Amino acid sequence: MDHRHILRALSGLLIVLFVAMISTTVVSVALPQIIGSLDGTQSQYTWVVTATLLASTASTPIWGKLADLFSKKLLLQIAIGLFVVSSIACGFAQSTEQLIAFRAVQGLGMGALQVLVQVIIAAMISPKERGRYNGYLGGVMAVATVGGPLLGGFITDASWLGWRWCFFIAVPFTLLASVMLARTLHLAEVRRPDTKVDYLGASLIAAGVSLLLLWVTFVGGDFDWISWQTGLMVGGSVLILGAAVFVEARVKEPVVPLHVVRRRDPALAIVASLAVGMAMFGGAVFLGQYFQIGRGYSPTEAGLLTIPLMAGVLVSSTVAGRLVSKTGKVKPYIVTGVVVLALGFLGLSFIDHETPLVAVSLGMLGVGAGVGMSMQNLVLVLQNTVPLSEIGAASGSITFFRSLGGTMGVSVLGAVLAHQVANKIADGLTRLGIDPAASGSDGSTLNVAAMPPQIQEVVRAAYGDATGHIFLISACIAVVGVIASLFLTPTKLRDSVDL
Repeated sequence: MDHRHILRALSGLLIVLFVAMISTTVVSVALPQIIGSLDGTQSQYTWVVTATLLASTASTPIWGKLADLFSKKLLLQIAIGLFVVSSIACGFAQSTEQLIAFRAVQGLGMGALQVLVQVIIAAMISPKERGRYNGYLGGVMAVATVGGPLLGGFITDASWLGWRWCFFIAVPFTLLASVMLARTLHLAEVRRPDTKVDYLGASLIAAGVSLLLLWVTFVGGDFDWISWQTGLMVGGSVLILGAAVFVEARVKEPVVPLHVVRRRDPALAIVASLAVGMAMFGGAVFLGQYFQIGRGYSPTEAGLLTIPLMAGVLVSSTVAGRLVSKTGKVKPYIVTGVVVLALGFLGLSFIDHETPLVAVSLGMLGVGAGVGMSMQNLVLVLQNTVPLSEIGAASGSITFFRSLGGTMGVSVLGAVLAHQVANKIADGLTRLGIDPAASGSDGSTLNVAAMPPQIQEVVRAAYGDATGHIFLISACIAVVGVIASLFLTPTKLRDSVDL
């Protein structure tokens, strides 16, 4: 495909990717109102988020492998249909139980759309040329991450729309993308009638990852880090994933090709992606909470204040992508990106509830620039090492590990934040002569506006001051990404689609 035809097909793919990513972020701001109107509990609130993450993360490598065996275009159209139907069902949900079930199905569609878009782009464009198009991907991800909460806040606050439109809003855009792709996407599909899908391996991977994510979701809240529940869930997950590795090493068509992920560069790219994944998810989640609870801004204002993060991703991914295509070298930009990411998190580790917004913006700009320079280029490193017949499984593997790292990172950082906040609120209330247990302001409720002004000040200060601690942990994790990227082989990207 020439540049003009690639851009036409890419426009539909980018709409699909944007809708898949924004479907999570647009709901995040509206969730308290959604659960309230459906008479849900705090436990169900958690499950509305967890069900989507579980289904999306666990199914990602499976969709990637299916893309190697069957028509990529057909699979994308099936995923779009699944996503549209589940989005409409979520919008019409009459109870939290229905919403959780429909969100799990939506998660399957989201996981498929995110990995299939990357697989199809890899099937159309050579690794060397792909750099110039990675800027578009990075921009779409940045706008979806930061613009989602803005859109969600507007839809929820608008009396003529309401929270149900947080789900309906994706439908017309997805249908438009489907029509565009039907007309513009033309891939040379290779029929492989003798192939078999590794259902046992896929089931073991999904079960093992789901159990691990369930543990991360509930540990620190429903039970302690060191407890019999932890031993049972982590031990069970290790056993199931061990069985999955045993199966994957012996089947003809593995879901996760071990011979690929065992190689030096793919393994290092996956390790670095874990760090970048945590940055992408954790940065947006906890910065939004910092601005709203720690600084007292509205959801819309908080979204606007995170624009430096989006700008950093957009500009750096575009510039780095152009330079990668021009030089054919990718390692220098990955190393620079992960170093900038670590420095950005280090800068944010000093923030508290009174830090000047300029200083916070500079830290966010560093994090955004680091994510933009490294995230898509790490995928490029992996895709450059495999033939076209394995591009789906390889892309699915790195996307899977990035999502897994991001999900676990957010949960662990959230647990640390909750612990810090509870201690700081208790200390602050004690200094005021108020009994923390009697006040009911232990950090378990986020309804700060309903608290007395004195307690409001304590709670906001606690959230503002505690956020810096989790960004220090993020900086340490980013250093792991720096070390992994330094050991990457400085190779030139190939200028052909297949090996």
